[in-house]
Amino acid sequence: MVKWRHVAFCILFLVFKREGISAVNQSEWKFSFGDNDKDQNAIVVNTSLPYSDKRGYGFENTKEIKFINHGGGNFQVNHFVTSDSPFYFSAHVPEGNYKVKIVLGDSESETLTTVKSELRRLSVERIHTTKGQSKTVEFIVNVRSYHITDTLEVKLKPREKTSEIWNWDDKLTLEFNGPRPCVAYLEITSITNIPTIYLAGDSTVCDQPLEPYASWGQMLPRFFKPTLAIANHAESGESLRSFIGERRLKKLETLLKEGDYLFIQMGHNDQKEKGPNVGAFTTYKKSLETFVAAARAHKSIPVLITSMNRRTFDNEGHITNSLLDYPEAVRLVSKEQHVTLIDLNLMSKVLYENLGPEKTKQLFPLVHGQLESTHHNNYGSYELARCIVQGIRDSHLAIAKDIEDKIPIFDPSHPDPYNAFNFDPSPSSTTDKPYGN
Repeated sequence: MVKWRHVAFCILFLVFKREGISAVNQSEWKFSFGDNDKDQNAIVVNTSLPYSDKRGYGFENTKEIKFINHGGGNFQVNHFVTSDSPFYFSAHVPEGNYKVKIVLGDSESETLTTVKSELRRLSVERIHTTKGQSKTVEFIVNVRSYHITDTLEVKLKPREKTSEIWNWDDKLTLEFNGPRPCVAYLEITSITNIPTIYLAGDSTVCDQPLEPYASWGQMLPRFFKPTLAIANHAESGESLRSFIGERRLKKLETLLKEGDYLFIQMGHNDQKEKGPNVGAFTTYKKSLETFVAAARAHKSIPVLITSMNRRTFDNEGHITNSLLDYPEAVRLVSKEQHVTLIDLNLMSKVLYENLGPEKTKQLFPLVHGQLESTHHNNYGSYELARCIVQGIRDSHLAIAKDIEDKIPIFDPSHPDPYNAFNFDPSPSSTTDKPYGN
């Protein structure tokens, strides 16, 4: 029997089409998974529809997706979608910030769900529900486009057009992960009245697309309330000058507004640049000042971050300075320009040296039998994100109030125990190193 809400949706789609408005460009979606009929405003999804631009929503992978309908009990969670492996659901939305609301649970069993957004951005970490219990989670997702104007675009790298395309398409994509993810309801709503942290950085900051690599920027959303957005524009292989040359800063200048923040962390690739007068206190320092000026021109707040150390120990167990004068140049610009500084270089030194040469291996991925010394795995990125969050607190930035209430004070000399770190990895992996090292 055809349900009236389906008919209504089809009529609405035809109206949009007749009026020249694309139904897939709407800025609010409501989805009910299973045969729930309590919310007449929600689109009922009870088959594993693959995503299509015409429909404007659907699953990115349809294998092993199951729709459960228990009937009775807690109507909020007697219907849901689940899977024995991570699954993805997308909705077509314009560029911007969105509040995502999800109802999790199963009326007949316990559940454990992790939610990531777009390109493995950690949004919700291991939410547990008991039998019959439902929990509602809310978080912010930033969706971006590579278009700057009708005739100007960000110069994307090849990987950004393939394995990283979810960061640049016209969709909001959610990854439902964990031992038993059970999703009953999903609501996506455009939101414009919240501050945004824009991240400008390299491979140690960006949304790494594939396991075992990860970066602190993609862990950062997990630590904030749904009152703040994280827009990660960092990219592997970037230096300050290449970020400008590829029009990434120009893109940010079209987005930054009063009350926003621009977090800037570069250095690993800048130190490799060669040429006359190229160096930490010349070209690098001047470029840092350009980024600071760009933020302030839009009444946004710049925050400078020193690059974390590489895993390079001397014979006495101390971290050697592989970044030369570049961290010191950041500190100098911070002092001269009166810009807030988060000294991740110092915090990572404390973190690494307290773990020691052997235990620091837990922070870095092992690929082809070779241990990375620059890029991090999920655990390493999570600990560095905690350093950034603590840096926000210690700097007394206004956005400290947006940190989740249950996030404790973090001391890098006493990191979270590795054996207690339970993290749900994404299903796709690579043996290729990110750009830059």
